[in-house]
Amino acid sequence: MKAKQATAPRRVRIEVHLPPGGPLSGMAADVRAGLTKPFKELSPRYFYDERGSELFERITELPEYYPTRCERAILDRRAPEIVAAAGHPAMLAELGSGSAAKTRVLLDAMREAGCLEAYVPVDISEEITRRTARAIAAEYDGIRVHGLVCDVELDLERLPAGRARMIAFLGGTIGNFPPAQRASFLRRIANVLGPDDTFLLGTDLVKDPAVLEAAYNDSAGVTAEFNKNVLAVLNERLGCDFDLDAFEHVAFWDADNLWMDIRLRSLRRQVVDVSALGMRVSFEAGEEMRTEISTKFARPGLEGILAEAGLELREWWTDPDGMFALSLSGRAA
Repeated sequence: MKAKQATAPRRVRIEVHLPPGGPLSGMAADVRAGLTKPFKELSPRYFYDERGSELFERITELPEYYPTRCERAILDRRAPEIVAAAGHPAMLAELGSGSAAKTRVLLDAMREAGCLEAYVPVDISEEITRRTARAIAAEYDGIRVHGLVCDVELDLERLPAGRARMIAFLGGTIGNFPPAQRASFLRRIANVLGPDDTFLLGTDLVKDPAVLEAAYNDSAGVTAEFNKNVLAVLNERLGCDFDLDAFEHVAFWDADNLWMDIRLRSLRRQVVDVSALGMRVSFEAGEEMRTEISTKFARPGLEGILAEAGLELREWWTDPDGMFALSLSGRAA
C-alpha cells in the first residue's frame, strides 16, 4: 500500500494507508465467510456508510442510549485529572476519531496544562479525517496534527513516535470486538506503548439488563433502522437484493457472555441473491443473523483482560451513576 500525504496547512499532515480497493476492499471476503457459516453473521464495520453514520449520531442523542452522555460526563469532570495521571502527555492519538467531538475536552485540558504539542486522529474515513485534522489545527494554535487514514486494527504500528503519548480508544467500541479479536488488539496496543505512553480506554459497564436492552431497542426505532442499514450497504456494494422489510431487529442481553447480542431475524423463508459473489443465500422464517455484539465490563474482569494483554490498569473513572468507565493503562513492567 502506498501512503499519500498532504501538507496544507503546514501544521497538518495526512497519511492514507488503505488497500487499492479502499476501506471496504475486504467486504466481499468477509461477507462470503459470514453468510456461509452455520450461524450467519455480518461484521459491524459495514454499518458505517454515510447513512449509517447519520443514524448512529441520532442514536447517541436518544434518551435510552446512555453511553455517549456518560462518557462525556466523565471527560467533562475528570479531563484535567486524566491528563495529570497520564503524565501530561505531549501527544494525543485517538483511534476511531471521527469528528473528535468528545476529544476536544481532553485537548483543552492538555492545553491548559501546557503540554499539548500534537494530535493524531486515526480513522478509516479519509474525508472525516481530513476535515477533523484541519478543524483541530485551526482551533488549537501551534499544535501539529498528523492524521492517519487506516484500519486501526491493522495499522497501529503507524502511529507517529513522540514523547509521552496518550492513545485513546473511546466510545466503548472495544465491546464490539469478539474476545479473540479484542485480546489481539490489546496485545498490539501494549506492544506500541513506550515507557512514558498511556492507553485511555472507554468501556460500558455491566448493569441492569432492562437498562441495557432499552438502549438497544429504543422506542423511536432508530437502532432498528441502523441495524438494517447494513443490508442496504450490502445491496449497494455487492449487488445483493436484501429486502429490508423482510427482516426485523433483535437485541437481547446474554448474561453468560456479558454482552448485548444484536441480530436481524428473517420474517419469512427467502433466498437472497449476492450477485457480486455469485452466490445465493437461503434464510428460514425466524432464522437470525448476528450483526454485532456489545460486551459490557466490570473493573475486575477488565483488569484481568488488560493484564493478559501486557497492560497494567493504573486509573479508573466512572460517571456518578457507575454506568460507564474510562480507564488509564500503561505497559506492564
